[in-house]
Amino acid sequence: MNRSKPAIPTKKGQIAAPRAALSALLVGANLTFAAMAAAQTPVKAARQFDASALVNRYCADCHGDEMHRGGLSLESFDLVHPEKNAEETEKIVRKLRAGMMPPPGKERPSGAELDALAASLETNLDRVAAAHPYAGFTPLHRLNRVEYANSVKALLDLDVDASDLLPPDDLSHGFNNMADVLTVSPALLEAYISAAGKIGREAIGDAKAAPVMATYMIPRVISQTRRVDGAPFGTRGGVAFEHVFPADGEYAFKVAFYTHQQGYLFGQNEAKGSQLEIAIDGERVAVIDVSPKFKDTDDVRTPPIVIKAGPQIVSAAFIKRFDGPVQDEVQPYEQSLLDVNVANLPGLTTLPHLRGLTIIGPDHVTGVSETPIRDNVFIVYPARPADEASAARAIVSNLVRRAYRKPAAAVDVDEALRYYRLRRAAGAGFEEGIRAALESVLANPQFIFRFERVPAQAQPGRGYPVGDIELASRLSYFLWSAPPDEELLRVAAAGKLRERPVLEREVKRMLADPHSETLSTNFAVQWLNLKNLDEVLPEPYKFPNFDKNLAQSMQRETELLFNDVARNDHDVLDLLTANYTFVDERLAKHYGIPNVLGERFRRVAITDENRRGLLGQASILTLTSTANRTAPVTRGKWVMQVLLGSPPPAPPPNVPALVEAADDASPRSVRQRMEAHRQNPACASCHRVIDPIGFSLENFDPTGAWRNTDNGIKIDASGKLFDGTPLNGPVDLRNGVLKHREAFLRAFAENLYAYGLGRIPDYRDLPQIRAIVARAEQNGDRFSQYVVGIVESPAFLERTVPATAPVNGKSQPSAHALKASALRDTRVNTTLHVKPAAGGSR
Repeated sequence: MNRSKPAIPTKKGQIAAPRAALSALLVGANLTFAAMAAAQTPVKAARQFDASALVNRYCADCHGDEMHRGGLSLESFDLVHPEKNAEETEKIVRKLRAGMMPPPGKERPSGAELDALAASLETNLDRVAAAHPYAGFTPLHRLNRVEYANSVKALLDLDVDASDLLPPDDLSHGFNNMADVLTVSPALLEAYISAAGKIGREAIGDAKAAPVMATYMIPRVISQTRRVDGAPFGTRGGVAFEHVFPADGEYAFKVAFYTHQQGYLFGQNEAKGSQLEIAIDGERVAVIDVSPKFKDTDDVRTPPIVIKAGPQIVSAAFIKRFDGPVQDEVQPYEQSLLDVNVANLPGLTTLPHLRGLTIIGPDHVTGVSETPIRDNVFIVYPARPADEASAARAIVSNLVRRAYRKPAAAVDVDEALRYYRLRRAAGAGFEEGIRAALESVLANPQFIFRFERVPAQAQPGRGYPVGDIELASRLSYFLWSAPPDEELLRVAAAGKLRERPVLEREVKRMLADPHSETLSTNFAVQWLNLKNLDEVLPEPYKFPNFDKNLAQSMQRETELLFNDVARNDHDVLDLLTANYTFVDERLAKHYGIPNVLGERFRRVAITDENRRGLLGQASILTLTSTANRTAPVTRGKWVMQVLLGSPPPAPPPNVPALVEAADDASPRSVRQRMEAHRQNPACASCHRVIDPIGFSLENFDPTGAWRNTDNGIKIDASGKLFDGTPLNGPVDLRNGVLKHREAFLRAFAENLYAYGLGRIPDYRDLPQIRAIVARAEQNGDRFSQYVVGIVESPAFLERTVPATAPVNGKSQPSAHALKASALRDTRVNTTLHVKPAAGGSR
């Protein structure tokens, strides 16, 4: 910050700047980053804009040395050269673009004046940044659980549940792919080693497999009144999942049912004649007759069933005996296990529910059948012992190339073959030797980490271009959360990926590929905080029609809307304004949309203006509520933080809790109780900003269903947005956010930028982000333009060598802290030696 006194005399608390420099303070809002860099002289029109007068009139009272509101004083702030204090200036710009300054109750300049002030500050920042592009530094990037599972899938065509194999990933900036928190510890690396062994056995099969039990439980909050995805048609409830059978042999299936408190079958009234079907890949292999006399202590299982090795879809579901309206003394609730202790009363339609399925086996193993997974491994097979060495090298070379995401180096192939030879020397067969090599590859740091090699000529503190091979991984893990495919690797190996036309072509090809759905299931879910929806369970006796099935449908709706915008390259603003959505029968019933049957999601037109875009989707409205009521503060904070990129400050300590309805002597709405809560002076300043946003969404109940009253009192959704815009419902709120479209687009771009880079952006990245938004705006704000802008930015194409890091021409020092060790006993057990992560193991 420039601490020199202003040239123009001012009163205490006022800010001034030399008049001769004011012409540099305003540039048109449509100026691109490149134009900013080229602009060396101010435009004459800018002389009409007096930034110091505006700041003195509207900002100085709160942001002088005396009041110092928000920790900001502008008394010695240099308006001519705001880039001298770039970090503080970026915070000011963020608030101005979101329309949050001046705060409610204060005199405000016109929107044009605020835009002019913001543009003047941005222009100075962007001109300096364009002259010194910032690449930033991303630490060594470890694969997170999603990336790990997708990498295994790409390598072996094997689906693995990484949550069963690895500990949870930490979050940073709201995302789980930030390199700064993807640390390593001895416990974590042991988990990777254990996972490699399990995956190796599942991929190759195990002719010596011993009988084990695998149990799949069904939570009580899952309704079982409809068909489960993956189960045969004509069934209802139960469970369906993929299970990898280790060998050809006999397996038994043991089932457990939900019971009431006395231990007898839940749904006795409807149990007579009920049957449970066990199916493998949709083909019935067993039927269990469900007896009304079943107790929770009964051992109910099938006879042994011969099943071949490999991944199979297993389902256990009840055969549906009727369909259509149900005559019931009480309308059946969607949460069908709401109360298991009173559900056997006469006159209530209650059906038996499966609690769990256990697979036991194999017994009488006869071998291992060929599977698609084995075909991915054994690309050749030796016809005679003399061919085994060459076949092993071909197999391992293929695995190494695809697993390490680069052309196979002889040293890497030889390292994996060492485990093959050691296993063979111990008396194992060819397939077991290959399995040992595969496990060593899966436990190798080059699979678990995304190494980026530092060229010998790179200088500490300076940026250098990322190699094409490393760039391919950056791109694929950004768009697919998975390794590069063969086409992308081919282009990268030819050294052509950095060519802009080629890079843009690959981006658009990858966005059109179904693998890009991970942008909705990973990026969108984390950006919108949908991951918290899994933890939400509204009070069951107040909302008996809410269950986990509905929560899953809610999240899927939002994922499909985002995926539609991304895959079809729509305007990003469609996320707020879309006049269509995607629903299945369960969600359509919740919304009151007619003529939608079955579990298949389909696109439907929205006729209710209140439901358009994200602000009308039940996923958002439910995760921003409490178990028994709406939460206007949470909803308001979500809009400010997620959609406008400007979260409110943290609440002060010792704020009294809101009086809940159960503790209230008189019936009052949430709004009325909030109004009383806001009387606290410590709360009022922030709640004036946050609450009106939440109140505008009060017609949506805690599950996102529309309502007209709260606790018997008519909903009052009126208020004013922080910029003075009148609000009276979701439509007004959506229009209020669109009024600050620039803030929304920058918040979206900043989050996508962070996710794509795998690091937290700071103030030095914001000029690049503005350039990305400006470019996209010139091309209709289409989704692909944001992705291309990120991929072509210096931060994505380059990397900065840390000032303290030695350069060795090979790889970063972290790579040398990770290496493989030898066998233990007669099994491959690759140990990765690392220093404990900061903060201890996770």
